[in-house]
Amino acid sequence: MPRSSVSAEPAEPAEPVVVSRETSAPTPPLGSLLRRYAFLGEPVSCEPVAQGLLNHGFRLATTRGDYFLKHHLDGDRTAIARQHGATQRLAALGVPVAPPLPGADGDTVAVVDGRCYALHPWIDGSHRDGAQLTEAESLRLGALLGVVHTCLDQVMESAAGRDGGELSADPRDSFETIDELLLLARRRHPRDAFDVLAEHRLLERRTLLERHAHRRPPAGAEPTAGWVHGDFHPLNLLYRGAEPAAIVDWDRLAVQPRAEEAVRAAAIFFVRPDGELELAKARAYARAYRRTTGAGKAELAAAVHRVWWERLNDFWILRWRYQLHDRRADPQFPAASALAVWWTKEYEAVLDAFAS
Repeated sequence: MPRSSVSAEPAEPAEPVVVSRETSAPTPPLGSLLRRYAFLGEPVSCEPVAQGLLNHGFRLATTRGDYFLKHHLDGDRTAIARQHGATQRLAALGVPVAPPLPGADGDTVAVVDGRCYALHPWIDGSHRDGAQLTEAESLRLGALLGVVHTCLDQVMESAAGRDGGELSADPRDSFETIDELLLLARRRHPRDAFDVLAEHRLLERRTLLERHAHRRPPAGAEPTAGWVHGDFHPLNLLYRGAEPAAIVDWDRLAVQPRAEEAVRAAAIFFVRPDGELELAKARAYARAYRRTTGAGKAELAAAVHRVWWERLNDFWILRWRYQLHDRRADPQFPAASALAVWWTKEYEAVLDAFAS
């Protein structure tokens, strides 16, 4: 895999000719970066387009065109280089990705003032969730993820011997989390509709966990592990019309149970606002995934069970709101919290959609 040979440079004075919308993300040091990419021309603007926990993204317009500039917040050059190498090799196999552009020294990781940056081609496209996909397009989506998994097997070092699984959530820990979050939700003044819904869902979840605690997946029940994208969802897939143009954001590339990524992605793509899954589309998607990867019905069934249990014990949105005071994920809560309840009620129907 490629390794970075770029050394960190001291901070430079404020860069000229940068137009950046207000953001908490620091403006990239364009002077230093552009000297590494001689083909870029002169900068025209640099506007933030994405801000997450793992990176900040900017649309960089220059006299030679538009590019996506990514600031990797974790600064792990080895992991970043692994991601870059993976996407370069996937592109050679025809997988729709947007590999980074190398600098004058051939390196794809630019380190300036201790910060890691990467430059990618700008991909014109749009995001499409499951409601915007037909059954035929859902089938193609499942096949696409299957291609990603099978091609990663070809281009990455062997996953054999790697522990890609994790122990399933302990309901005793979940009960403690529920109590903590309930206390925080009830203490808020003034309370709003979100707080009322949060309290209702937490009480509901406690009842469900008490009823289904015996169904916790046992250790060793996880499906086959392999290299996965790690964050496959609508905001990380760009379409041009009906065709996928690029799978982006490979920050969570890792060895994990592959079928679990397939089920987890479907639960994001195909969830309706009321928390129900569009099972006809999920069925088409799952059949295409199984056909492409050769995954068996038993493997998908195990993944369905483990992801269902994961959702039943998942409180990350409420943790963000009440413990981290971060409300960015609040809009996802109504559908996500309803999904856990609906999935529990319709467990057999969901299992049939993925594993029949």
